[in-house]
Parts: sequence; structure tokens; C-alpha cells
Amino acid sequence: MRFSVFLNARTMSADADKQLIIDLERHALLAGELGFDAIFLPDHHFNGYMPVASDSYMFAAYLAAKLPAMHFGFSVTSVPLHHPVRFVERINILDHLTKGKLLVGIGSGTTPEEMIGFGVNYKDAGRIAEENLQAAEALWTKTVDDAPVELDGFHKGRVLQRIAPAPYGQKHARLMPVAMKESSTTRAAVNGWPAFIPAFTPPKIGGTEPLSHVKKYFSSYHEQLLAAGHAAETVADALSWTTHSYQCVHLAPTDEQAHREVMEILTAYQEAIEREAAFNAKAEADDANKKTDRTNSALTEEWMATWCLYGSPETVIRKLRDYEEVGIGNILCGTVTGPLTAQRLAYADQTLRLLAEQVLPAFK
Repeated sequence: MRFSVFLNARTMSADADKQLIIDLERHALLAGELGFDAIFLPDHHFNGYMPVASDSYMFAAYLAAKLPAMHFGFSVTSVPLHHPVRFVERINILDHLTKGKLLVGIGSGTTPEEMIGFGVNYKDAGRIAEENLQAAEALWTKTVDDAPVELDGFHKGRVLQRIAPAPYGQKHARLMPVAMKESSTTRAAVNGWPAFIPAFTPPKIGGTEPLSHVKKYFSSYHEQLLAAGHAAETVADALSWTTHSYQCVHLAPTDEQAHREVMEILTAYQEAIEREAAFNAKAEADDANKKTDRTNSALTEEWMATWCLYGSPETVIRKLRDYEEVGIGNILCGTVTGPLTAQRLAYADQTLRLLAEQVLPAFK
């Protein structure tokens, strides 16, 4: 089983952005020293959720120069917010810089406030995402001698020659759909790509039985992956990166200490969420941008059961054995969840060290 670090911190004011970038770099370098498999970054805008995630590709390129052995991933790129040409170009460049160690999570986005900043209506996000992905595949396969690729959806353009640089390998970098919709599951399986395996089923986001959802989605993906007729090494690679995500992972020497500290972390996280919710309410002022689902408070049992992994190393190992048995290949650990104060960073580093020293060896 692989273990990856998800950089998902927040700032509460503009004057905190500078220190957050410094602290995230140091935390990522520590993850590299301790033997984690990958660094994953989100794609967010405007609201203080990972300010550096306004261009995660740029930050990943910077980190890749310092961590040449590390894989880099995105959880996830909001495809409707990216022009297909820029999407393809930047993925190709970063795939070269990481020597093929790139995993591009793809989705339609979750936040109306971010959508309207790019002129996208929330209700149109799924359609635009599909348009953009189809256009991206056409751009990746285009040669100089082919007819122009015409972009005539939400994003416009006419590409006469080809995308430069060309992909790093024979094919473009691996994309990672979220295996929730049947079409996304099929896209991952048919292409031999890994997938994110959800721990809930909409419209209810959360619940106290995340493993039941993980089993359901993983089984559907796994069956289609095997049925697609890929080479054994392609299947093995896809499964080794198929990912179960935790928004908040926190370890301490004892369960009691871990619970006390994680409640402190989640209290600050919920305060940040409520601040962001006020701006999202403004974004939902019209029917085209109304959300149809809501996430419970992070301080509820359902949120913690779905999104948190915490406890002593022994407890965390026991909890993860169930996911290992299902066949999950990669555990994505949100280690810096919430506002990244000095104390929060100390908790994050504590978690990295306990994971590396006691949990990772149990699964390698």
C-alpha cells in the first residue's frame, strides 16, 4: 500500500499567505525525507483554501525540482475552469519535469463561488468538464499533419499544428477520475488509469459506514478494469495508485491524545469552512449556481467517520487493514487540514513522523 500526502491547508487572511507557502514547502520536503510516495495538491481559487492551489501545477513544478523521486498528483483538477489547450500543455510539461511520475485527478468541481469567478455556472460544470476532456484527448493525439482541432464548446479555439511539448511517454500522463459516476468509472477502467474511490454516496455526503461505499465503488471499478483486457503491468500500476482519501489524518502516541488534538484541529477547520460558506451563499444567488448537496459540520460523527483517520499508530494500522483487504492501493493523507498555524504545523509534522516510523512499515 502506498501513502501520499495531501496539502490541503487554509489561510484566514491575506497576510497569512506568505508563511503558508513557506510552511507547505517545508512540510512537503519532510514528506520526501520520510519516504512518502506522492504529494497531491487541490485546485482552488479565491477563498483561502490552499492559496497556492490557484496554480497547483506551478507549485508542483517547483517542488518537483526539489523532490526528483516523488510522484505528484492533483486531487482534483476542476476541469471546467481550465481551457483544454492550457490543460494539455501544462500536464505535458509537468509530466516531463517529473519523468512520468504524474497523476492528474479530474472532476467537475464543487464550489459555486469558484465557478462564477471563471464565468462558469455551477449547473453547467459537468457538461463543460466532459467537453473539455474530449477536446483534451483530441489535442493529445493530434499530429502536425492532422486536420485542425476545432474547439467550439464553452472554450473556443482552433489548433493548427500540435501541442508542444509532446507527452513524456507514448501516451499522455495518467488521469484519475473519481469513480462515482458510471461514466467516470468506465473512463478510468478502459484507459487503465487509477481512480479515486469515494467513501459516500450522494446526495448524502458523509455517514458512519464509509467502508461500505468504498467496497461498492472499488468493486465496480475493479471489475471493469479487469474486463478491459489491459496488460498485467497496466492493471497492477492502476491498482497501486487507486486512492482512498482522508481530508484529515492525525496521529499521536495515544488514542486519547490523538482525539483531543484532532478535535482542536477540526474546530479551527470548521471555523474556516463557515467563513467560506458565507461567500458561497452569495455565489448561489441564482438557480444556475445552486448546490444540491451539503456537507455536515466537521465536528459531527458522520463527517469524522467519512473524512478522518486518527488515533495512535496501532489504531490507525488496524483501521487501514480493512482498506488494504478491499484492494486500495494508495492512502491519501490530509496532514495539514485547516488554518496552518504554527501549532497546526507541529501537529502535521508529528503525524508525518508517526506515519513514516510506525504505520508505513506495516504496509510495505
